[in-house]
Amino acid sequence: MHQDAPAIVKPAFNRLAMSQRLPFLVALLLSALGRFQAAEPTAARDLDWETVARWSAPYRGWHYRPEHVLPAEPNIPGYQQFRNADCPCVYQLPGQPDKWFMSFIAFDGQGYNSFVAESTNLVQWTQPRLAMGFGPPGEFDFGGCVIGAFLYESYDVKAPRLLKRREGKYWTLYGCYPRQGGYELRPGYEGVAWSDDGLTWHRARNAPILSVQDPDCGAWEKDCIYQPWLVEYRGRFFDFYNAANGGTEQTGLAFSTDLLHWLRYPANPVIRNREGGYDAQFASDPKVFRDDDHWTMFYFGVGRGGAHIMAAFSRDLVHWTADAEPLYKAGGNPSGLDQQYAHKVSLVYNAKNDTFYLYYCACGSKGRGIGLITSKPL
Repeated sequence: MHQDAPAIVKPAFNRLAMSQRLPFLVALLLSALGRFQAAEPTAARDLDWETVARWSAPYRGWHYRPEHVLPAEPNIPGYQQFRNADCPCVYQLPGQPDKWFMSFIAFDGQGYNSFVAESTNLVQWTQPRLAMGFGPPGEFDFGGCVIGAFLYESYDVKAPRLLKRREGKYWTLYGCYPRQGGYELRPGYEGVAWSDDGLTWHRARNAPILSVQDPDCGAWEKDCIYQPWLVEYRGRFFDFYNAANGGTEQTGLAFSTDLLHWLRYPANPVIRNREGGYDAQFASDPKVFRDDDHWTMFYFGVGRGGAHIMAAFSRDLVHWTADAEPLYKAGGNPSGLDQQYAHKVSLVYNAKNDTFYLYYCACGSKGRGIGLITSKPL
């Protein structure tokens, strides 16, 4: 899934620079954790399997479409060399209730660019164009940017995926790589970007928000940091992200009060590999939503011969219990569309037909593109 490459150290964000702001970050973490725990003193840390099964039940029994909704060759005007559509994330913009946008990435042999397409029915996606390209040479995001961790108005699982303005701008976290010339050349980092229109995105900070050189970087994430997912809750920000140590990936958590400065949760990772399970090698790409009285995380696991769509649950956003059984297994589509991998999801609820649309990277007989499964037949 991810290609190994040696780590490099960038002087623009070395340990010295981090040590100078460490006292601020420690204070930030203590404040965030203290206020959060005070707000939810009775949060249960462990969930019984009966509860996990009950909370998983609404996200089973999917109906598939036999074709990609964004194909392996998306034929983006001016960027026809970019192929292998991946990492979908659907959102809406204020004042456009009948239109949806989907960010996605594609690869040109050198690195990733992020693109955006649009739809009026959540099935046909048109007008793909560039959203965020390569960073400047020598910088932490020169190898490409993967947007799709947007600041939403609401993180309720059935709420519209409406972008929220903060300080007059829209915001996203993004995954990125410092080098071009291959597929996800290590190490990976995370940055933060802003937009005036929700379509074209610009770097908001000239250093990564998470780096393998950070003093609080754990052994589980020392080789590469991948894709973030942003949640705002009670005035604080949570970054759920996957990272690698060698050939395994797990999911961790970082905290912020301003989107620009982050500190990791000391007990990371919050979603771990399970020996012999469907997430034995990877537990990656988390997407977190408020779901009635709890939080639901959709992530993908790699194990038992494929990549599968998984779920985990929490009452407090910090302590998680993962369901051992996938919500959807690779190879579920009889067309062969996802016979190899079913992963990297974006979940959207359409109130007009009371249907969940789950977009995912489907790899199989028709290459790597964006697939769609729905909770009801369309």
